[in-house]
Amino acid sequence: MSSRTTASASRPHVAVIGGGFCGLAAAWELSRRGVRATVLERDAEIGGLAGGFIAGGARLEKFYHHWFTSDVHVMELIAALGRSAELVSRPTRTGTYYAHDFFKLSTPLDLLRFSPLPFPDRLRLGLLALRARRVRDWRALEDRTAADWLREMGGERVWRVVWEPLLRGKFGDLAEEVAAVWFWNKLKLRGGSRGRGGGERLAYYKGGFAALADALAQAIRDQGGQIRAGVPVVGLRVDAGRAVGVVTPEATLAADAVIATPALPIVADLLAPHAPGDYVDGLRRIRYLANVCVVLELDRGLSDLYWLNVNDPGFPFVGVIEHTNFEPASTYAGRHIVYLSRYLPESDALWRMPDEDAVAFTLEHLRRMFPDLTDDQVLAAHVWRARHAQPVVERGYRRLIPDTRTPVANLFLATMAQIYPQDRGTNYAVRQGREAARTVAEALDGAE
Repeated sequence: MSSRTTASASRPHVAVIGGGFCGLAAAWELSRRGVRATVLERDAEIGGLAGGFIAGGARLEKFYHHWFTSDVHVMELIAALGRSAELVSRPTRTGTYYAHDFFKLSTPLDLLRFSPLPFPDRLRLGLLALRARRVRDWRALEDRTAADWLREMGGERVWRVVWEPLLRGKFGDLAEEVAAVWFWNKLKLRGGSRGRGGGERLAYYKGGFAALADALAQAIRDQGGQIRAGVPVVGLRVDAGRAVGVVTPEATLAADAVIATPALPIVADLLAPHAPGDYVDGLRRIRYLANVCVVLELDRGLSDLYWLNVNDPGFPFVGVIEHTNFEPASTYAGRHIVYLSRYLPESDALWRMPDEDAVAFTLEHLRRMFPDLTDDQVLAAHVWRARHAQPVVERGYRRLIPDTRTPVANLFLATMAQIYPQDRGTNYAVRQGREAARTVAEALDGAE
């Protein structure tokens, strides 16, 4: 046995359930602290919701992704990996589709020209965004709904024209339950990513987010860790109230500690035989929406907008994201990439619809906005689904969030439902994973 293998075997070992950015960041942080980590990912590839596929000969995210220029946690990670040269930052154009018309909303001047609102309401809309950015204590908003807060801040007409369609488009029947904190954070993030002229700048990684996941995985391997894709965790091994491993269809993997990063209902199923019933019920208390994302590869662009909010209650998608108005079409052999995203419950017909029907449904509605779009312009289409895509952040959400530590000793949680007051995303997944890893490393040090 080599000296490296002997040294690796003597180090504490942590099993990390889930190979998304939270799990990868946790394993990377553990490896930096002298802890050996094994990442177990049920899908065939790592990356989680930021996982990729091939489009036009290049790797592309299944679900649209970008970073805000204020996303410091992922920027710090990229720098630590020595990959800062792979980051690109570009201006983007944002717009709204309302009353069968397109309106640009990228700059303050665009806002002043937004004719669906009378001029005084345009000013109220602009002031609302500024006031939201100046909120210092988000806890004051915890017991308020976004609907009530936005009505108070901008008035009834601004609510009906701008905010209500977006909230209902994303959360459906749950829109009135969404907490003001969730929406405040969205406004703060958008505002913090604007340049001097008020235009928004976003960041991307050369080769896509999957390329960053690969770089992170390689860094974990270089420190003696393992990445095992296509290996689901089907159970926990617990001895005398302490997690001592995980069970896979192949075998049981022994571990000194376990970090679980999947959605809380999945973790609840794993914990049910080992934790108090009220704790498991608490994990299931947090609700999630699923997501269906249709990705079109077109032979031409639809518009010059990157992000088009759809404020039309009859349109079934919350937005039309034209990725190649951000990352050039030349990256994908000249193909223009368009995402159409819908958050929905599992009972929704689109969730159960065969892929071919989902694409036809999407094109039918898209032609309402872009009537010149023809079938022969569609070079390829893909349908991706995620069951636990968006935690529903309701009033008093902080009181529902489980701690990193669980009733089972040496079993720790690091999930997107715990990122509050921020919302899900790779930036905060990185932060959550690294923070959990530090907690685990300290617990293992204290046990020695």
